[in-house]
Amino acid sequence: MPAYAIAHLQEAAPVPEIVEYIERITATLEPHGGRFLVHAAQHEVKEGSWPGHVVVIGFPGIAEARAWWDSPAYQEIAPLRSRHIEGDIILVEGVPEGYDPTATAKAMREALPTE
Repeated sequence: MPAYAIAHLQEAAPVPEIVEYIERITATLEPHGGRFLVHAAQHEVKEGSWPGHVVVIGFPGIAEARAWWDSPAYQEIAPLRSRHIEGDIILVEGVPEGYDPTATAKAMREALPTE
């Protein structure tokens, strides 16, 4: 099942450390099967507010996503970003091929109190 690293990053002035981080991050992803799915793209807010940027990195599974995040290679460059850009980052599992949300709705409906 695929997994994703999703970041909501605030605006930041470009500095040399951010450039270095971007130059080096791909090499940290490759051993774990990670690849950028969304990066430096404009987004369109439909509800609420979403200042800043979104980054989505895809992985073959959650184990690979965790291994990337915890890897010495990534942890070495992470401060280059975190010193200059605030944000929220999560790792999350995707859904399996053929996922049907109606099964989730059915389970939720069955758990509702009866009148």
